[in-house]
Amino acid sequence: MGKHLSWTALGGLITSGLVADPLPAAPPAPLPAEQLDWRPWGEDRPSGALCRGRYRAPDYRLPLPDEGEVSSESDSAAYGVEGETILGGEVVLRRADTQLEAPRVRVPADRETAYAEGPLALRDGNLLVRGEAAAFSLQSDAASIESAHYVAHEQRVRGDAVRLERLADGRYRLTEASFTTCDPGSDLWRLVGNDIVLDRERGFGTATHARLEVGKVPVFYWPWLRFPLDERRQTGFLWPVLGISGDSLDYAQPFYWNIAPNQDATLTPRWISDRGLLLGGEYRYLFPSDAGQVEGAYLADDDGDPDDEPDYQGEDRWYLDYRHAGRFDARTRYRLRYGAASDGSYFDDFGRDFGESETDFMARLALLDHRGEVWRLQAKAQGFQKLDDPLLERDKPFYRLPSLTANARWVQDSGFYQEWDSNVTYFWRDINEAALPNNERFDRESAIGTRLHLSPALGWRLGERWGFLEPRLEWLATAYALDYGNRDLDRDERLSRSVPVSSLDGGLVFERELDLGGADYRQTLEPRLHYAYVPARDQSEFPDFDTNELAFSWRRLWSPYRFTGADRVGDLNRLSYGVTTRFLEDASGRERLSLGVGQATYFDDRTIGMDGDPDDLPAERVGQGLGKRYLATRDRSPVVTRADWRVSDQWRTRWEWLYDDHLERTEQTSLDVQYRADAGHVLNLGYRWQLEGFDPSQEGEDVRTYDREEYDLSFAWKASRHLDLIGRVLYDHTNDRALEQLAGVQWNDCCYGLQLVWREWIDDEDTANTIDDDTTDRGFFLRFVFKGLGGVGREADSYFEEAIPGYRSTAFDRP
Repeated sequence: MGKHLSWTALGGLITSGLVADPLPAAPPAPLPAEQLDWRPWGEDRPSGALCRGRYRAPDYRLPLPDEGEVSSESDSAAYGVEGETILGGEVVLRRADTQLEAPRVRVPADRETAYAEGPLALRDGNLLVRGEAAAFSLQSDAASIESAHYVAHEQRVRGDAVRLERLADGRYRLTEASFTTCDPGSDLWRLVGNDIVLDRERGFGTATHARLEVGKVPVFYWPWLRFPLDERRQTGFLWPVLGISGDSLDYAQPFYWNIAPNQDATLTPRWISDRGLLLGGEYRYLFPSDAGQVEGAYLADDDGDPDDEPDYQGEDRWYLDYRHAGRFDARTRYRLRYGAASDGSYFDDFGRDFGESETDFMARLALLDHRGEVWRLQAKAQGFQKLDDPLLERDKPFYRLPSLTANARWVQDSGFYQEWDSNVTYFWRDINEAALPNNERFDRESAIGTRLHLSPALGWRLGERWGFLEPRLEWLATAYALDYGNRDLDRDERLSRSVPVSSLDGGLVFERELDLGGADYRQTLEPRLHYAYVPARDQSEFPDFDTNELAFSWRRLWSPYRFTGADRVGDLNRLSYGVTTRFLEDASGRERLSLGVGQATYFDDRTIGMDGDPDDLPAERVGQGLGKRYLATRDRSPVVTRADWRVSDQWRTRWEWLYDDHLERTEQTSLDVQYRADAGHVLNLGYRWQLEGFDPSQEGEDVRTYDREEYDLSFAWKASRHLDLIGRVLYDHTNDRALEQLAGVQWNDCCYGLQLVWREWIDDEDTANTIDDDTTDRGFFLRFVFKGLGGVGREADSYFEEAIPGYRSTAFDRP
């Protein structure tokens, strides 16, 4: 659960120009690179290396002495009148892993301390310190070096100090010193402090009266600073996050608490000038078989604008999100989740991550899952808080309190198999019955209750290289015990339904060898037939707890199910037919091209829709779109054509086209072209067209009243090992507008990283069928990382990877 963070001041940030007392630190000028064990890369430079070279310590000049002993080597030795020893010439002393090299060393008679004159070099493991004069203990690890210049090879840390002391406990104290991870000769940034302590054993450093210089220009000042020396997590302040929008100032100052190796917390006071003080936090924990986190925020007495809709002025605003997952054994796992927000507009007003990505609901879940060799058992309680404001009664989600599932599968060597799927769920939601209108649809929506669903299946599968055959019979049995509350309805509260689902699926595989462009291929020709029969059953009295009608696709050709969930079973009498051809490379077995075309013929109308009435087909739809009556009565499906072509190791294209050969029109088409280079370049070109009304699951404000046509262009170009250029444009051609625009530059160097991104996007305000109420949001996002010290700004890497498929974000980690 590593979380490499940056730490900032205890007292906040002010400009260094405001500091007059104490006097600012003035460390000595740095040494040339060759005196710091620095070796520039030659032909052995690793691929993707960001730094111009690496630190390499030479071997010890003396062998390891016995424990507690000091070995020495020098050109000359003399003894003083008081018993002191004076070594001259090329002097080398070694005690354990500490080695001193100097032109002259004086050791008093008590043999407790050695005094060296410079220029000298002190080595301690992977640490090098050079200086003008030094005193170091021969009995402990204590040492003091004047005009010091130090390098920690593994951490790539270097700096300069008026005085460097190695304390008896192994820590290093630096007076008027600097600290940086930049290559020797680079002054891009450095931390300068009056008193710096480096604790390599514990992995952190502290500095007093510290300033951050960028190009020798002071940009930040801290009275006290704590920073990491390696990847270990450390308690301290993180870099602040600053945002400006209109007349509002948004400042957040996170504090990271490393509670234990398996626990940490982040506390974030956030001041929003036009709203007040928002207190946020996150706590994480990790145990051998369990892990979780809880996060949230609270704002007392919102100072928001009373003219805003909805108005929350004077109200408390908050959110809470708890997640936990664990296991009892290798087969039994559990999950817990609870999320809640004070209102449906909380995340619209305060955001949650980069670009204010939408949070549509807060999940709530308690899940226990056991996966045995035959049986899978699951028990869960689940619900959601839908974040709409206002939230209509009919849009409130159902809770499952609880849902119990028991599934099993048995397979015989003869090819026969049996399946048992079963579920019982109690559906509940808190609605105001008086707010529901009196009509057929809302009568059904007022129901809560228990649903028992059983779906045993029997099948047989013959699978050979030349083809397959699979007959299958499934029995869907569903029963309800419903409660309509106080509504006076003439409806049965006990309902049941039994529907057989039978299908026959079969296909052949023909192969031939093929020579294309001098390469050996194997081409297949795979015709396929699928017949499905599902009789109609009256379901007009049945509730709709978790069901949606599915849009047509290539996958739907080979499936007998027209709905998700168990509340509707769609009638079907259909024969699907199609053929696929594939081109496989003999050498690698890789599929280079797959091309398929298919269609279905319906022998009966589909009388079951979301209303569940087998005697009432949907009404005719006026307009140019795809009406539900036409979907229910058409004699054949659209022709589905799809292709997946790996043009080369870098280029790939996918295409799907649904064409109505009766009305001679396209219902849906999509084309995606992707380029991915080994160097990390990514280019995505996408096109989407969808006929109005194509998706039957959309209802009310979600139904688009126009044909949807969109273009999507995104790219990430690694111009060099340091520079990434990223961008995206999602364009709504139907309404002549850009739905999203994104442009950014990322620079990743040896000791720093820079991420600068501009984004503009359209929020449809949850009404997809109109653009009149859409709003445009935009933002400029800056992130600057000082490697080894931390960074300023919000991370957006996960968003970039989602917006630009195939892109892997720049790792702004330690060099």
